[in-house]
Amino acid sequence: MSKIDNMIAKLCPNGVEYKALGDVSKINRGVRVTRDMLAIDGKIPVYQNALTPLGYFDKSNRKAYSVYLIGAGAAGKIGFSDIEFWAADDCYTFDDLNQIDDKFLYYFLQTQQNYIDTRVRKGSIPRISRDVFEKIKVPVPPLEVQREIVQVLDSFTMLTAELSAELSAELSARKKQYEYYRDQLLSFNNVRGGLTFANPESVRWMTLGEIGTFERGRRFVHADDRDEGIPCIHYGELYTHYGIWADKVKTHINPDITTKLRYAEKGDVVIVAAGENNTDIGVGVAWLGNEKVAVHDACFIFRHKQNPKYISYLLRTNGYHQEIKKHVSEGKICSISAEGLAKAKFPVPPIEIQNRIVKVLDNFDSICSDLQIGLPAEIDARKKQYEYYRDLLLSFEPIGTVLAKQASKQASKQASKQ
Repeated sequence: MSKIDNMIAKLCPNGVEYKALGDVSKINRGVRVTRDMLAIDGKIPVYQNALTPLGYFDKSNRKAYSVYLIGAGAAGKIGFSDIEFWAADDCYTFDDLNQIDDKFLYYFLQTQQNYIDTRVRKGSIPRISRDVFEKIKVPVPPLEVQREIVQVLDSFTMLTAELSAELSAELSARKKQYEYYRDQLLSFNNVRGGLTFANPESVRWMTLGEIGTFERGRRFVHADDRDEGIPCIHYGELYTHYGIWADKVKTHINPDITTKLRYAEKGDVVIVAAGENNTDIGVGVAWLGNEKVAVHDACFIFRHKQNPKYISYLLRTNGYHQEIKKHVSEGKICSISAEGLAKAKFPVPPIEIQNRIVKVLDNFDSICSDLQIGLPAEIDARKKQYEYYRDLLLSFEPIGTVLAKQASKQASKQASKQ
């Protein structure tokens, strides 16, 4: 940064002028396309309502090395394209820049992302008005300074991306390693490291229907949610919130609908029966709370006499999901019936063996969870470090402020002489 500081001191010692974005660029809205207009073998990306292409075209309407902003959908998100592209009608571009380098503008607008996000109009389709961003004040240092900053940020961006990719790969590898040992342990095959706890003769293979019984939950909706009330489990929370077990809930619902509900009790396993694809269905959470909990109708309450966490771990294995896949009804929302789940076959060792296996898997799960907390935290720290230096590089003293400071300093000198 010392090189940039020296350049600023030499080329703009009196500060940097700030101009409205609409004054330094021509803001253009793209041209509408529909999905049936997209070329099957096109190579030109089409940006419409997200930073990922809507599809591909066989022609472009914007040059390479251009900044664009999404106007609807992922409203307010800022992108940059190194290649020619097609801007559709919900995509704004900043063209004919006056004394502004395109990539410099892109990096500066990133520093304004939080402000832009607060101006997005929420609705069924989020939108942002041109008035919001065309008034943003942009610093206009000499082009030499802009290009030096771009070079530094390009390098830092590349290093940050490489580190994030390495950390993400490490997290993925550790997760696969955990899943491998979990599945091997629960298959009761010979596993390296002495993880097999039971002789094959002591293990019975039974279906879920032979192990226990199913009861479907009762319907409730998000409009029934309350800060306090009946503890409940929504079906979507089995994908986004809960793990192997739980003794506390995330949400509560209106106590006025108590008589309409069905409840899981301590030791039951709640199994989700609906999802967006067939790989989502069938996971469960062992309920270990002392109070009963209302269960959504897209879930089943599974009652049994096994170790509930052992059952929950089994419901995460790849073998189980392969087995129930043939019983899943596929559509816009995939689902499975209690009859389909009941046919899934499991190894059921004596309860003392289940307890020992659960203890080992709890340790595995704890290690994996620590990694899932630690590595993403490291990725986030690197992102914040990048944002800090980016914002620092793109902060300039306005001309008026610098001149006022100089005048004040000069006045102080003259006063001291008197």
